[in-house]
Amino acid sequence: MLTTWLEPWGRALLFGAGYNTSLVTLGAMILGASAGMIGSFILLRKRSLVSDAVSHATLPGLTLAFILMATLWGDGRWLPGLLIGAAASAAFGLWAVQTIRDRTRLGEDAAIGAILSTLFGFGVVLITAIQSMNVGGQAGLTGYLVGATAGMLASEATLITACALLLLVAVFVMRRAFLLVCFDADYATTRGLNARHIDLIMLMLLLAVVVIGLKVTGLILIVALTIIPPVTGRFWTDRPLRMVAIAALCGALAGYLGVTLSSVRSGLPTGPLIVLAAFLLFAVSLLFSPRRGIVATLAAHQRFKRRVHLRQGLLALARDDAIYDDLTLRVLRRRGYIRRDGVATPLGASAARDAEHEERLWALYRNRYPDEAAQLDHQGLVPINSALPPDTVITLESDLQRIPGSVQ
Repeated sequence: MLTTWLEPWGRALLFGAGYNTSLVTLGAMILGASAGMIGSFILLRKRSLVSDAVSHATLPGLTLAFILMATLWGDGRWLPGLLIGAAASAAFGLWAVQTIRDRTRLGEDAAIGAILSTLFGFGVVLITAIQSMNVGGQAGLTGYLVGATAGMLASEATLITACALLLLVAVFVMRRAFLLVCFDADYATTRGLNARHIDLIMLMLLLAVVVIGLKVTGLILIVALTIIPPVTGRFWTDRPLRMVAIAALCGALAGYLGVTLSSVRSGLPTGPLIVLAAFLLFAVSLLFSPRRGIVATLAAHQRFKRRVHLRQGLLALARDDAIYDDLTLRVLRRRGYIRRDGVATPLGASAARDAEHEERLWALYRNRYPDEAAQLDHQGLVPINSALPPDTVITLESDLQRIPGSVQ
């Protein structure tokens, strides 16, 4: 059973599953990269929900374009016409959201909710009406909800690939202007950029991604390609441009895996598989990212916990206090600071004196420089020589010697 899946999937992964499948795979990869890039800027601009409104707003335009073409020519499945209708409807939805946000007291989230539900509901009503029309192609129209590439013509795949490539180039060219507006629109204005126009270009590129991706992932799931890859990239870096590059890579990889897997057997939905592939990359990043992954966070917490117990244990040894905590005893034994009976070794006694001395230095520093000390993290858990400038440590050592009864 596994072999019957792996062999055709392997051919698809190597672009050996036929011209049309290879073209769709390439188009989905470019589309995923474009969605990841523009989605990163939308995420940094804190407007990710706008993509949801735009995607759902395409449905009325899509269905109206189908009705118009079916009435005129008897077949409404011409892809360029459907995309034009979807783009017009999405542009109207985007304009409506912006207008409600700017000219009323409602926030953008409320405007998105109102426009999203209204336009999507109107589109569903139109789809129901289309089912009763005496024209061909009604069944294929529902494929735009969750994506449908199995019956995609070579000309349609070529159109999607070309549009996605142009979009990718446009996002790449505008990347620096987008970053300036995302982080500081006022500063961008002083640099000669029109922040409002840059915002509009950003949203138009988002709209283009949504419209181009209708045939591949569908209007319901295309929003995932503009959100999941950027969030995945955020786990791996703090640098915006590097995050954009990682998001583009994750989006392309999700498209590659989703389309090739859907080609293994007829009936497998392309859009959901692309989204699941994107989520798989997100889940791996969530777990294993060295910066913010769950595994790295748990490991850092354990290291911090051991450092706290080591410090408290050494201070207890220096003050001849009894130690009852099991973890503290294990940490001290592992370092060779105490014997099995809990008595300090010569190495432990020396480390305890050093810890006590550093604790006095930290206490003096907090007393002399309270404002600076409040800005430091984990005081006493790192050597004071590495946490403070050398001249400050020398001054503290000199002041400590003048205190009666200080431990040298």
